[in-house]
Amino acid sequence: MTTHAESTAGSRRHWFVRLLIRIVDVTHVTPNVLTIIGFMGVVASAGLIIAEWWWAAFFVYLGTALGDSLDGTLARYQGTDSEFGAFLDSTLDRAADGVTLGAFAVVFAERDEPVMVAITVIALIATFIISYARSRAETLGVNDASAGLMERTERLVLLGPAIVMGGLEMVPEAIIATLAALSIITAFDRVANVRRALAERT
Repeated sequence: MTTHAESTAGSRRHWFVRLLIRIVDVTHVTPNVLTIIGFMGVVASAGLIIAEWWWAAFFVYLGTALGDSLDGTLARYQGTDSEFGAFLDSTLDRAADGVTLGAFAVVFAERDEPVMVAITVIALIATFIISYARSRAETLGVNDASAGLMERTERLVLLGPAIVMGGLEMVPEAIIATLAALSIITAFDRVANVRRALAERT
């Protein structure tokens, strides 16, 4: 049975989707254009992070994260789902991770925190491995390669507070270190799962 809270949340979500569709009908924005605009927003947010304008960076980041979640909805509405659209979205998602974490690395470097710079780079490498491991596993016919906690949604959830509380002492450091640790665990978990799946074939 649907609860009142679930019904209310669903109504709000449908209201927002209807608003998006109305805007799209007027502007004729395509899903790929929305994806590119979202990435440009990430770049703008990264610039604000480097400038340490934390609240401005957070609101831009929040807006781009929301837009990133809607390009698929828009593609289904327009009937324009395509393999290239999925490829572009996935590619720019990886670039967005790099730009955002790279901005934090610059901030830590400016604060003379070399250990945090290294941890941020490690987090970035781990996120790339997470994505690549899944993609490569699928080309090998292994579908059980999505294990672990740190999917893109979880990274977005962690990076949001790191941005909005970026001016607080040791808070962004703790969040980025947590992201790095969980990403490393997820990367190893995925590699182990793929190894196990391939071994079972022999």
